[in-house]
Amino acid sequence: MLKKIVAVLLSTFTAAALAVPLGSQSVLVVEDDTGKVLLEKNSTVQVPIASLTKLMTAMVVLDSKPDMKEPISIDQADVDMLKHSASRVPVGAEIARGDVLQLALMSSDNRAAASLARTYPGGPAAFKAAVHAKIRALGLTQTVIEEPTGLSPENRSTATDLVKMAKAASAYPEIARITTETKDIIKIKGRQVEYHNTNRLVGAKGWDVGLSKTGYTEEAGRCLIMRFKSGGKNNTLVLLNAKANSARLMDAFNIRRFISGPIDQPKVMKAAAKTKKKAIKASKRNRRAM
Repeated sequence: MLKKIVAVLLSTFTAAALAVPLGSQSVLVVEDDTGKVLLEKNSTVQVPIASLTKLMTAMVVLDSKPDMKEPISIDQADVDMLKHSASRVPVGAEIARGDVLQLALMSSDNRAAASLARTYPGGPAAFKAAVHAKIRALGLTQTVIEEPTGLSPENRSTATDLVKMAKAASAYPEIARITTETKDIIKIKGRQVEYHNTNRLVGAKGWDVGLSKTGYTEEAGRCLIMRFKSGGKNNTLVLLNAKANSARLMDAFNIRRFISGPIDQPKVMKAAAKTKKKAIKASKRNRRAM
């Protein structure tokens, strides 16, 4: 019975994932050109996704082919009354829709994302219907999105579905461009305001990033979607529910190191066997303590 329990616990991890230190609750790394799974940990577990939601918001908005130069006003209705998150975008500001999209994606501003949904053709109800249609079109069978910011814990998905969402989002040149810019200066109420990318790996030495989006709420933990080139190949990485930003960054570095370096398969398997042995011993100790 004990062996069966341990087997179930280990079945959600690839051998490589056991060998690579990973702090995130769910992890999936896929080689883009082949679809080969390089690392996997709890990739089918549905969890809150926080601001990763904004990639879907951006796709749906862009699908409507709006006038990106049209100014839209940040309204009181766009203020976060659920988490009371901070924003550097003041109520009453009129900003070009393209700049609002920039704020929503690059600096993950919640008021910006909310205003994009509010000003969607047909209003918030039409936006929500379009999101649900997009989810179905992309085949995201384990994804639920109820609002545009990701503040709600009801916005949920799996690492497996999010790899599909990242692939779809990367096909939009605007999303790829915005999410890989390190910073931008946007004119708000007559002032030039500088905003920065929430992903510190964008523009960092050694990182060739093609798409990026971070997320955080208390329920979702620290999350990251990133498409990047390493080891001469394009890869998609999804990290969900890391307990700290430092843990999320460390996972990304460990994954890149694993991908770019030569994979010693015997060493990986040996590490996996060692981890399994430790898990069995721990389970026996816990059983004796009960």
